[in-house]
Amino acid sequence: MTGGSKKFSLTLASNDVGQLLDGLRLRAEAWSKTTDYLESGFNPDDAFICEECSDPREARQIAQHYERIIAEIEQQIKVQGG
Repeated sequence: MTGGSKKFSLTLASNDVGQLLDGLRLRAEAWSKTTDYLESGFNPDDAFICEECSDPREARQIAQHYERIIAEIEQQIKVQGG
C-alpha cells in the first residue's frame, strides 16, 4: 500500500472476498504476462491480450501493486481467523 493513502475498512461476506481476490489475481496475472511479453516479444498463450502498456518496467510495477493488494487482503483474512 502506498504510504500516504487513506485506508478504508470493508465488511464483505467470505464468498465475496474470494471473488474479489480471484479478480485481483487475474489482473496481476495479466500484467505479469504483459511484462513477460514486453521483455521477450513472445506470447505463449493464444488467448492472452497484452494490457495497454509499452514499458515493461511500468507493467511490472502494476503487477506488483496488485500482488501487494492481494497479500494485504490475505493477511487481514488470516488475522481474522479466515
